[in-house]
Amino acid sequence: MAESRGESEIKSEQRRVGLLYDERMCKHHTPNHEDHPENPNRIKAIWNKLHTTGIHQRCVLLDAKEVEDEHILLVHSQKHLKLIKNISSKQFDSRRARIASKYNSIYFNKGSSEAASLAAGSVIEVAERVASGEFNSAVAIVRPPGHHAEHDEPMGFCLYNNVAVATSFLLNEKPELGISRILIVDWDVHHGNGTQKMFWEDPRVLFFSVHRHEFGSFYPANDDGFYTMVGKGLGAGYNINVPWENGRCGDADYLAVWDHILIPVAKEFNPDIIIVSAGFDAAVGDPLGGCCVTPSGYSSMLKKLMDFANGKVVLALEGGYNLESIAKSMLACVEVLLEDKPVVGSSEAYPFESTWRVIQAVRKELSPFWPTLAEELPKKLTSQKAHPILYVLSSTFNSDVEDNEGPNVVSEKFEEILQDVIEPLSKLKVNEGQVAGSSDTWRSDLSKIYIWYASFGSNMWQPRFNCYIEGGQVEGMTRPCSGAVDKTPPKEIMQKTFPHRLFFGRDFSQTWGHGGVAFVNPESNIEEKVYMCLYKITLEQFNDVLLQENTRVALMSSPLFDLTALNSFTRGETNSVEVNLESGWYRKVLYLEKDHGIPILSMTCKLSELEGFKSGELSVRAPAEGYAKTLIRGLVEGKQLSEAEAIAYIERAHTRPL
Repeated sequence: MAESRGESEIKSEQRRVGLLYDERMCKHHTPNHEDHPENPNRIKAIWNKLHTTGIHQRCVLLDAKEVEDEHILLVHSQKHLKLIKNISSKQFDSRRARIASKYNSIYFNKGSSEAASLAAGSVIEVAERVASGEFNSAVAIVRPPGHHAEHDEPMGFCLYNNVAVATSFLLNEKPELGISRILIVDWDVHHGNGTQKMFWEDPRVLFFSVHRHEFGSFYPANDDGFYTMVGKGLGAGYNINVPWENGRCGDADYLAVWDHILIPVAKEFNPDIIIVSAGFDAAVGDPLGGCCVTPSGYSSMLKKLMDFANGKVVLALEGGYNLESIAKSMLACVEVLLEDKPVVGSSEAYPFESTWRVIQAVRKELSPFWPTLAEELPKKLTSQKAHPILYVLSSTFNSDVEDNEGPNVVSEKFEEILQDVIEPLSKLKVNEGQVAGSSDTWRSDLSKIYIWYASFGSNMWQPRFNCYIEGGQVEGMTRPCSGAVDKTPPKEIMQKTFPHRLFFGRDFSQTWGHGGVAFVNPESNIEEKVYMCLYKITLEQFNDVLLQENTRVALMSSPLFDLTALNSFTRGETNSVEVNLESGWYRKVLYLEKDHGIPILSMTCKLSELEGFKSGELSVRAPAEGYAKTLIRGLVEGKQLSEAEAIAYIERAHTRPL
């Protein structure tokens, strides 16, 4: 429960901000306390951050309230109400897990019913008190989240649709408050599919969602979040989706959308109140979101919204699974609501090219409904685009693939924020506490096929290679790897030599610092010899290693190297294949030979890049110190060379001309 209320202590000149938190919502957790991203620590982390900073003392602390059945029925079916209301009762003890498994990414326990009721009732509570003018704005730190929950079923960690319930309550149950137009802003990284459907034909609600979509491959993995979904009937034009085509979107991308879509439309719509589905899983470091919004970015977005509805803004927590990120982001938002300090610009970066493309597509689609969007954006504006690699560097840090501009590409502050980035996951399916990819057919197929992965660089040292399988980092690495989905260790390990030339290229890698990393000439040469360490792993694991070697965003809806490519090797049609990635240093998969019928595969640079190394367009230089030490350990512990021989081998590789 929240502490004693302190309305009398609120300074008269200060904005009155309501703050609601209740520890009873922590009773909802996985049945046997299994690890899960949507867990009680999320709201505890936020509350502890607000409490530690003392900012809660400048707010009015509110009591949580359970929701009335009639208010749930404003947006949910009787069947849905009955399920969520009763699922925690004793009669469901033996069936609870089985029932949860029928839904998409849902778990239930003995505390779920109460927590869900408190979450929905609490958002109603803060929304009503802001709508009445008692408070300027308010924050509901609630869970379970709500925006995925649909009329007749829970999904995506969401039981009741908290924001939709509160919105419908204000419009349909409280006419005396004079609320006739509500703007819902959903900045959660996932599309608010449930909320969208509930107001699909309602012109009183302008629903705006900006989210990762990636053409329907990102959770909830359908077309509902595409920009062509604009509403129906009287509600046509009142549903706005901004679907990112890629991850790594940050402050510049979101603020461009605010300035060129949301703010112009909000001016025309003129809402009486704004309710934010405040998910913080687009924040830097979130394990599910894979985006890069900073606390300053969230505060800037919120500050722009406060120019409408006389500043009547309600924040209701949705997603967000990095505890530090959600705590810092919510703190930044509360400071804005209190007008505690001025909001400073979060970044001088430019949006992605894909961001401008999406913005222009959304404006064109919505312009028949909102004339303010009809004007074409100046080319001088849309030509200001981020270099994709700059954003890649500020995502996860799994591979040796880096931009050549060195360590100053990303600010020290941003680097600090990104320290604990984990593998982003595009889609989840949660059954009885277990988390797995929802598009795993190809993984199942490729998990049955073994190959030898032949490493010639730092992966020759087994503990370093294990980082690509299990996740983590070893001495000398500055950033951790995310690891493979299947973390099973290699079945076998052996050493072998092949007739290829080893060399070291590139100037700088974020994983190892200044210095080159290893490549082999894709063309064989009987006069050359490269030492390799071979790991027997599945083709599924090989794809995860290949992805981590080339990008920091560990998301894959289909394999980079599939059975068709493998069969082209074994049939003798080719001995190399280039994988379909826009960037990366190891985009050529090499077929070396077979060992007892099992293909031996490696990866290196493309032939065009080899020519760049030969011409001097790309740098050839000695390896980074930590990288070289790791390679030497691999050669020595694999009993291929002595330490002195290994040092000489590396020296020859980087001093001989290509």
